[in-house]
Amino acid sequence: MYSNGDVFVGEIIGTAILILFGAGVCAAVTLSHSKAKASGWVVISFGWGFGVLAGAYTAGPLSGGHLNPAVTLGIAIDTGDWDQVWVYLLGQMVGAMLGAVLAYLVYFAQFQANVSRGAKGDSEGVHQPTPTLGIFSTIPEIRNPVANMITEVIATVALVLPILAFGLTKGLGESGTQTLIVAFLVVGIGLSLGGPTGYAINPARDLGPRIVHTFLPIPNKGTSDWSYSWIPVAGPLIGGALAGLIYNVAF
Repeated sequence: MYSNGDVFVGEIIGTAILILFGAGVCAAVTLSHSKAKASGWVVISFGWGFGVLAGAYTAGPLSGGHLNPAVTLGIAIDTGDWDQVWVYLLGQMVGAMLGAVLAYLVYFAQFQANVSRGAKGDSEGVHQPTPTLGIFSTIPEIRNPVANMITEVIATVALVLPILAFGLTKGLGESGTQTLIVAFLVVGIGLSLGGPTGYAINPARDLGPRIVHTFLPIPNKGTSDWSYSWIPVAGPLIGGALAGLIYNVAF
């Protein structure tokens, strides 16, 4: 049993690392004047996977490294232990916002260069500013609330149910291999299921950076799209709950 203080600190640190890597790779691929500009979806998927790897391994000794309210909810539904759920959720939200700020600072010069301006040597006109919300939070390719919700629910079940099942595999947790496998699981979800919505699969991962995006002084940052924001929160929570129920009944 982890103490409340350890859980809070561990989840802040681990989730901040997760978002630093995740928002960082999205910034690297998205923003002009980045050496990784336009390197693509495979790079983004692996960046998020490595973020899970680094964050979960770091937070593991303190909190178990949930880093995701959907995971915390699934575990609570399976075990019936709700005492520390609020501590996990609070730490995850604080960590997600901190990680978003850190990613912004890493790419500060690129964000500041995100303005319309005449292109040197370009007789045709101006560079258009890059929309920045996708660096921090998810945006669906086709805006269909029902379809988007279904995608997030299924993708989150595909995350949380294997995480719960890994706990039955003797030796994975003791060896540390479980965390490595979860990281590759996140990469796989990104590659296979991430196309429609950008695979939030984590309410804190989407909501915390969206809040930060709203307040950061990013030139030409565009909208924070709050009308969509409930889907990457509700969908993963529903998916996490379903995964906990399925695991509880089937295993």
